[in-house]
Amino acid sequence: MAIRGRRPKATQRQISEGDPAKRGKRKLQQQLDKEPKAARGLPPCPKHVVGVARSAWKFWVEELQEMKLDARPDAMMLEGACVNYARAVQADAMIQHGCQVEEPIINHTTGEVIGTKIKNHPAVAVSNSAWRQVRAFCSEFGLSPVSRTRLTLEQPDTSSEELMKLLATPREKSKKKDTIQ
Repeated sequence: MAIRGRRPKATQRQISEGDPAKRGKRKLQQQLDKEPKAARGLPPCPKHVVGVARSAWKFWVEELQEMKLDARPDAMMLEGACVNYARAVQADAMIQHGCQVEEPIINHTTGEVIGTKIKNHPAVAVSNSAWRQVRAFCSEFGLSPVSRTRLTLEQPDTSSEELMKLLATPREKSKKKDTIQ
C-alpha cells in the first residue's frame, strides 16, 4: 500500500518557514507542544566511520549545532548521510577517466574475444544513488540552499529590554517656546 502525496513536514519546520499552509501559528505551536521532544546534542562520531565520512560527520555536526537542529535520535540518519557522502566521493574518483567503459564480447563456443561493447561505468550508478541519499539528508535538515531559504529563525523577544532602555534614558526638554498672546 503506497502513501500518496507529499511527505508531511515537521511542525517546527512549518513554524520556521512562516506557516506556508496558513494553518495558524498558534495551532502549529499547540501541535508542537504536544509532540515528544528529542534530546539535544549528537553523540561522538562512531568508530567505524572513517576518512571522508568522519570529516563529513564533524562538519555537519558543527552546522547542525549552529542551527540548533542537533538531536540525538538523528545520529543514525547523519551516519548514513556521511557514509553515502564518502561512497559518492569514492565512486566519483573511480570514474575520473570517463563514464563509459569497454566490455569485451566473448564467443561462448571458442572463448575468443570477437569485439567490444561500450557500457556505462558501474560506479556511475553507485555515485548517483549515494548523492541522492546525501541530497535527501541535506534537504531534510536545512543543509541545502533551497531548504535554508525556507527557514526563518525567530529572534528572541527583546521588546521588554527595549522598553526598559527607553525608560532609563533621561527625558529631553521640549523645544517649544512658551508664548502667550
